[in-house]
Amino acid sequence: MSQLDDLKAFTIIAQQGSFTKAAEVMACSRSHLSKQLNQLEAQLGVSLITRTTRAQRLTQHGQALFQQCQQAFESLEHAMDMTIEQSHQLQGEININCVGGYLGEDIIAKLIGDFIQRYPEIQVNLDFSSDRVDLLSEQFDMVFRMGMLQDSGLVARKLMSITNGVFASPDYFERFGQPTNPEELTKHQCIIGSVNHWQFMHSTDNKKSREVIVGGGIRCKNGRVMKNLALKNMGIARLPHYYCQDELQNQQLLPVFNDWKLAETPLYLIYHKDNYQPQRLKVFVDFIIESFKTDLIKQ
Repeated sequence: MSQLDDLKAFTIIAQQGSFTKAAEVMACSRSHLSKQLNQLEAQLGVSLITRTTRAQRLTQHGQALFQQCQQAFESLEHAMDMTIEQSHQLQGEININCVGGYLGEDIIAKLIGDFIQRYPEIQVNLDFSSDRVDLLSEQFDMVFRMGMLQDSGLVARKLMSITNGVFASPDYFERFGQPTNPEELTKHQCIIGSVNHWQFMHSTDNKKSREVIVGGGIRCKNGRVMKNLALKNMGIARLPHYYCQDELQNQQLLPVFNDWKLAETPLYLIYHKDNYQPQRLKVFVDFIIESFKTDLIKQ
């Protein structure tokens, strides 16, 4: 960095034609500039500027170096200007990892489509891989994630709380009976998604809680498949309410309990801490947050 500073000082001195004017431009003393020039000449082993008490002129070596430095600094300034301009333009790519199922494939995917229509110069690469990703190593700009956040070095904007429940078909209850408390789930066929530890709280007494390890012949992380299996009387499924609003209204599925409820699941939009975030990412975050304020999902 000191070499770059010395080259910059030499270039300003050559441009201004005097140490006094160069010192004014760089807001430093003449003696400081003289020291920088001496350091540069000593390192290169050549004289760059011949100076007297009345005048200064570039040597042959100085003239050649000045031309190269002037072009180089102009290129650097142009690169910096381009970077600043691009960071404020609404264009470029956004790489997103997202939860799947109805929430990701219907709700969030539709929002991203609306976002692209509003900002057609921005490209979104949408990834639905289910494994938890590392934003830094996987090169994702944004992640939609359900559940609690562990990465303290990231920004997590909560979008909504997802209400969950356990449901089964009326025919399943007729054939196998309806549980009256969470412990009885161990005697039933459960359709298991990502977790088999189901944590319940009493609807009127939050101090009462039950954790049940459920079992069943079917494991599947796809909410649509789990709902369809429950509709076919295959067991009791743990699902977000918004997955099965129509089926609950039509009584094709029924809540298992009235007195017990599951904990809500938070949905976050997660991204890097960055004081100089590109404008395209800023407008995307604002767009998503405002969209979720409009009650996208009735629960």
